[in-house]
Amino acid sequence: QVQLVESGGGSVQSGGSLRLSCAASGYTFITSYMAWFRQAPGKEREGVAAIDNDGRLTYKDSVKGRFTISRDNAESTLTLQMNSLKPEDTAIYYCAARAPYRGGPRTKTELSESQYDYWGQGTQVTVSS
Repeated sequence: QVQLVESGGGSVQSGGSLRLSCAASGYTFITSYMAWFRQAPGKEREGVAAIDNDGRLTYKDSVKGRFTISRDNAESTLTLQMNSLKPEDTAIYYCAARAPYRGGPRTKTELSESQYDYWGQGTQVTVSS
């Protein structure tokens, strides 16, 4: 049974930092494409950052230079380091995984929700001004 469990959310002031973690189990983590998504109140869920099993990275334009996605294949853990946080980063953040048998998503679809099969329960990030 696939499980993705996020942790590390919380409340910070604008300009602060948070580090999110996602512990994965129940599938072959090392071969899977992973991503972070977020959903703000009243908005659709959007892709924030993605990483393939070789470490190739994709970021949403608005978080480039501020967020860093990384993975530890030995620990089956996905991480999102968020710096210089802004109020517009406030959202529930979700860890997502693509089923390994599907291989990687097509180029430019790495942050599309439809490309991922497994989801965590989410962790709240609140940034105050």
